[in-house]
Amino acid sequence: MAGLPPPDGTASADLARRMDELYAVRPPWDIGRPQPAFLDLARSGALRGRVLDVGCGTGEHALMCADLGLDVTGVDLAGTALRTAEDKARRKGAAVRFLRHDALRITGLGERFDTVLDSGLFHLLDPADRPAYTAQLHAVLRPGGRYFLLCFSDREPESGRKGPYRLSRADLTTAFAGTLRIDAVEPVTIDITLDDTGIRAWRASMTRE
Repeated sequence: MAGLPPPDGTASADLARRMDELYAVRPPWDIGRPQPAFLDLARSGALRGRVLDVGCGTGEHALMCADLGLDVTGVDLAGTALRTAEDKARRKGAAVRFLRHDALRITGLGERFDTVLDSGLFHLLDPADRPAYTAQLHAVLRPGGRYFLLCFSDREPESGRKGPYRLSRADLTTAFAGTLRIDAVEPVTIDITLDDTGIRAWRASMTRE
């Protein structure tokens, strides 16, 4: 990611700028360690092969996978976050590839993966963008590949501020119908810096058949 090239042509400069603004100060989801719900997956052996971390932010989950000896690529539009991710990887001596790329156009990478991680990206998508995203996931996952999603749950009260969509089990079933098989949707917590109790969330595990 030398010199932070512009994002791929499908992503607007305005969108990239807005993503950068999210990291102008440390955002509450940037907790400086992997989310426990994903760390459990790593410890269980569920993560394997070539891994794509979509919306990788400052790289905690990509680095977690690198610690397992996996081949990892992290993509994000926020250049500020990617610079931090690269600094972390450099300090750890971890071989992780970070790319400034639109997660809604991941087929543009021209690669396929065994595992895709999504910590907090899907619940930011406008419902109109969900079909395109799920089709992209189907295309980049190898047959038998797994997609692991961490998102806000409808059990989490609305805050009154614009933010992530609160998703129900039915929302997930509808969004991924015909693209990925949903294996499990489990209640978990997303840790944040602002509240020790965290955010009520779902961890969904899916398979590309």
